[in-house]
Amino acid sequence: MDARLPAHVEVSGLIRAVGADGGFAVVVQRGEKDAGVILILTTHSGKNTRLWERMPQLDGSRKFVCTRTQDDEKKQEFEEYVDRRRRSDPDCWVIELDIENAERFVAEAAR
Repeated sequence: MDARLPAHVEVSGLIRAVGADGGFAVVVQRGEKDAGVILILTTHSGKNTRLWERMPQLDGSRKFVCTRTQDDEKKQEFEEYVDRRRRSDPDCWVIELDIENAERFVAEAAR
């Protein structure tokens, strides 16, 4: 039996936590309800945007890791990468968290 939360429950929890702390969170793409991969975009007022994906760790856990950071000079490249990820896995969830120090919510989700 898999001990992970269903994806829709995890996404809902992240959105509520960010909203409760005064931030804004939105589902960019709705994925498979129970087992969809979750991609998290973090930003603060549209700056310092990062993409977080779960990656297998040596200890067998799966933690969120920052896999891409938006270059202010090349925003289009970042957006194209996220679009490719979305197309390659139509069952994935993409959520955006817009709040100061959004990484703290990603760290909580990794537990």
